[in-house]
Amino acid sequence: MKRLVTSVTLATLLALQVAPPLAAQELAPSVITPADTGKVPASKKTLFTSRDAWLAAGFAGLTVAMFPLDRHLAHSLRDSSLQSNKFLSDISKGAETLVQPGAIIIGAGLYTVGRIGGWRDVADLGWHGTESIIVASAATTVLKGMLGRARPYVSGDTNPHDFGFGRGFGKNGRYQSFPSGHTTAAFAVAAAVTSESRRWWPQGEWVVGPVMYGGATLVGLSRIYHDAHWASDVALGAAIGTFGGLKVVRYSHHHPDNFIDRIMLPMRVVPSTQGAAIYWTIPVGN
Repeated sequence: MKRLVTSVTLATLLALQVAPPLAAQELAPSVITPADTGKVPASKKTLFTSRDAWLAAGFAGLTVAMFPLDRHLAHSLRDSSLQSNKFLSDISKGAETLVQPGAIIIGAGLYTVGRIGGWRDVADLGWHGTESIIVASAATTVLKGMLGRARPYVSGDTNPHDFGFGRGFGKNGRYQSFPSGHTTAAFAVAAAVTSESRRWWPQGEWVVGPVMYGGATLVGLSRIYHDAHWASDVALGAAIGTFGGLKVVRYSHHHPDNFIDRIMLPMRVVPSTQGAAIYWTIPVGN
């Protein structure tokens, strides 16, 4: 049984790391370059495609497949020999901190540096990465509240089927397990950064993608390792985060005149004697 559980864990790791970059490659038309701007009216550009349905089906299948294995995978990663491993403990804590609050801090930093230096691509990367986290996390928060699933530690890793409609809206985080918020944020950043980097470094996609999605997968496994989530929580969080990141970037670059980007990206942060001054140049008209 241990060999089976180990094999399933490795298969899950591989699926979460490899599937999203491949899907992003299939969805390459979702990101356009400046040279493509204006070729197709924004009203004719589709936010969701048939390929998205296949990606959603894949993630849904992975989530469902995890339900019968939730208990076994929880016990496997909660094994005393793994829990006492200082290296695993440190790297899992570091991965989670890098996402929350690290991802927001890094995104805000890139955005600020880009605006100060006049580097639109850097500001674009920072803002859309942060925006992806906000959008994907909003969906995750609603689901957590509605489904009210008990975290693994509530039942000592014995009852992955403990759901209660609306129970997750309370202040008690014990019933906000499904889906994983950390994993959602990690995959949202991975999807957004991979999609954005394709615009200015197309040949580096097979470097950026595996690194970003590999790190996001590590975050998901860390949440199981810390007994905060079931494997199916992680699978659904990865799905929501990936979709959130891909769709934010797709929409933003297909609709460069959208209200939010018109407010955020024209902003300039200018150093002053009192620290920094913030200026907006808001386009007027169409």
